[in-house]
This record gives sequence, structure tokens and C-alpha cells, in this order.
Amino acid sequence: MFEGFRTELDEHHDRRERIIKASRDITAASKKIIFTLQRVRALGQPVPPFATKGNAHYWEIIEERYKSIAADVQGLNAYRYSTNITGGNQEFMEALSFQHYLETQTLVSYEEAKSRIATMSGEGGAVLLTPEDYILGIFDMVGELMRFSITAMATNGKLPAGKPKKAVKAESDDGDKMDVDEQTPVPGRNEEPRTVLSDLRELRLQLEMLEPSGGRFGSDVRKKADVMRECVDKVEKALYSLTVRGSERPKGWVPDIREERRAEVESY
Repeated sequence: MFEGFRTELDEHHDRRERIIKASRDITAASKKIIFTLQRVRALGQPVPPFATKGNAHYWEIIEERYKSIAADVQGLNAYRYSTNITGGNQEFMEALSFQHYLETQTLVSYEEAKSRIATMSGEGGAVLLTPEDYILGIFDMVGELMRFSITAMATNGKLPAGKPKKAVKAESDDGDKMDVDEQTPVPGRNEEPRTVLSDLRELRLQLEMLEPSGGRFGSDVRKKADVMRECVDKVEKALYSLTVRGSERPKGWVPDIREERRAEVESY
């Protein structure tokens, strides 16, 4: 009987170590994907070939790691080892949502992200992506949008925005359709392209309405919410500095986002 217990515990520890190792590899590969995506400057279109080619290897690593642990996290084990895989899932969500936003200027849905991981998991069964991992990954993605915005403003001198909407068809009184110029205002519709800042404000508004019940998830949400607000504030202050005082600064200046950071260590 005790030999059976020993075998079961050995299998548990081996399974746990495999999942932890896979989670670390997924985290590392996802970070490298994000580093490459931060070199992208356009918004609302497919990522450039250099980013697609450079990140292809890291996406393959992530898929391989998910496949290697898919059989280990089925059934009750999906929840038993959820704390061991959550770090990798959150970092994966950060990379996936960041690329999805750069390409479409929209937020990837939970169902789309869960389906992506299920496809990567292969025949061993889908690795569970919990709603908590999805939400925490979106919180982290806000920080990447802040870095993307600051870098773009320092490089191009303007806040990143999507493409202007194309001309629409409006119906006249007799039912015939006529072309409407892009500059012509259409009642009930905003033809101005959305900026990253407007999207960040919308994300902040929606995420601040989240009220977790408590526990570890509630603690993580509160911490990440504070960081999220700071990230949006940094973009707002950088845009203010660019708009109001940009003419007073030399060409190629970089917005200072550390002006109000408190010193962590006092000097004597």
C-alpha cells in the first residue's frame, strides 16, 4: 500500500515539475515575442515580415510546451496544477492580445484566446485557460500599450492611431445611395480614427468595473489595477508634453515618464 502511495506521489511531483518547466519556457518565449512586437510602429495592419519571421520560432516553442503538458492537465488536474501554469498562461495572453491589438486595434476575446491554446495543445487535450488568467493577461497588456505609445511618440512625434474610416454610403430621401466624402460628418458616427490613448481609457474604464470577490485573484487584480492606472497616466502626460511643450524641445526628444517616480532608497 505504501509503495502505491510512493508511486503516486512521485508521479505527482514529476508532473508538477514538468508543468512548472513548461510554464517558464512559455513565459520566456512570450516575453521575446513582446520584445519584437515593440519594434512595430504601425497600427491596424498585419505585423511586418521581420516580426512574423522573428517570432515564428517562439510561437513554435510555446506550442511545443503546451503539447508536452496537455495530457498532464486534463480533468481535475487542470485545477490541481492551475497555480503552476498560470504564469505561462498570463504571459501568453499578454503576447497574444498585444499582437492582436496591433493588427486589428481590437481586444482579443476570451473564447478566441482559449481556442488558440486548445489548437496549440494538440491531441492530448486542451490546456485550460481560466477567465482569471485571461483578465490578468489583459491587465499586463496595458503596460505594453504604454511602452508602444511612448516609443511611437518619441520616434514619429505623434500618438499612434488607426486608419481613417473609408467613405460610407448614405441614402437620400428618394432611397438612392450616394457617396459621402470622408470629411463629411455623418450623424451618429465618428469618422475620426481611434488612438491608443482612447483605447487605453476604454480599457481602464471597463477593468475598473471589475470587482473580484477576494483571494489571490482579488489581490492580483488590485495590484495590477494600480499599475494599469499609472500606465494610462504616463501616456496622457507624455501626450500633454508632446502637444503643449513639444515645440520647446529639440528634435528627437523622448518623453520622460519617470519624472514623478519616488525614490525607493533614501540617500544620506
